[in-house]
Amino acid sequence: MLSLFTTFADWLAFSLLGLVPGSKLGGAVQFFIEDTTKIFFLLVLMIYVIALIRASLNINRVRDYLASKNKFIGYLMGSTFGAITPFCSCSSIPIFLGFTSAGIPVGITMSFLITSPLINEVAVLLLLSLVGWQITVIYILVGVAIGIAAGMFLDLIRAEKMLQPFALKAYQTASQPDSPQKTHAKLTFKARHDFAKAELLDILTRVWKWVFIGVGLGAALHGFVPDLWFAANLGSGQWWSVPMAVLAGIPLYSNATGIIPVMESLIIKGLPLGTTLAFCMSTVAASFPEFILLKQVMTWKLLTIIFMLLLVSFTLVGWIINVIYI
Repeated sequence: MLSLFTTFADWLAFSLLGLVPGSKLGGAVQFFIEDTTKIFFLLVLMIYVIALIRASLNINRVRDYLASKNKFIGYLMGSTFGAITPFCSCSSIPIFLGFTSAGIPVGITMSFLITSPLINEVAVLLLLSLVGWQITVIYILVGVAIGIAAGMFLDLIRAEKMLQPFALKAYQTASQPDSPQKTHAKLTFKARHDFAKAELLDILTRVWKWVFIGVGLGAALHGFVPDLWFAANLGSGQWWSVPMAVLAGIPLYSNATGIIPVMESLIIKGLPLGTTLAFCMSTVAASFPEFILLKQVMTWKLLTIIFMLLLVSFTLVGWIINVIYI
């Protein structure tokens, strides 16, 4: 399904607009078209569907189960769901909004949000071919553990209080006893559709321009990853090279598929595997475009906490993989 966005972007950028494949301008325009269409599709689909489910089904049992009875299971489910979904950080935000609007505990939602770009099927397949299943399994387990730990910490500090007012209101409304889930049996399909449509339009009007701004910034930076510089300056394997690689990846932006050629190039040129993974995870999951979008649903305080959690997580993954894979 997601390949359709790539095909459409290729056709629009290279066939209709006549840009040159492989050029910096062509790559930037293709990247912008692919990511914006994908994110808007996910925004419309996920927010509408989840809102329709909220108005149609009684999900209080699921929410209560995740919130109080088996919270660790909830963190594990959120983190695992993030690991198996093929979304970059910006693409994960529509699902984050849908989960929040459904009243799912913020820590569980954050477990998904952090793990989704951290682990992706393309990186898993690449690691399997390059270093074997043992290192790949360690990478997956560490990523899931980071998502669980981050979710537990964010629930501990009551992160829901640091959402933007409209997101907090949606979360609190869904958590009330008289939320639409309680009255779903009395609603006609038209009423459920109207509820979902209103919620979709409310969120879209708040975030649509930030999708263009965030992805536009990422597209402008796309293709300018100086892999030769990284291999030359961070290839010695010293402890500080991992956090340096993480920090260097923040201004850049790529989706999970686009970063794979960079990973291959860096590994071939001698950059340690853990350092390479840390850099690529930072580029995919802690970039400026992602935080431009997240700022629309989170306060600066929560955004800073998420940012620091990601930096520490990527650094730990890099250190662990470098120690194991010598």
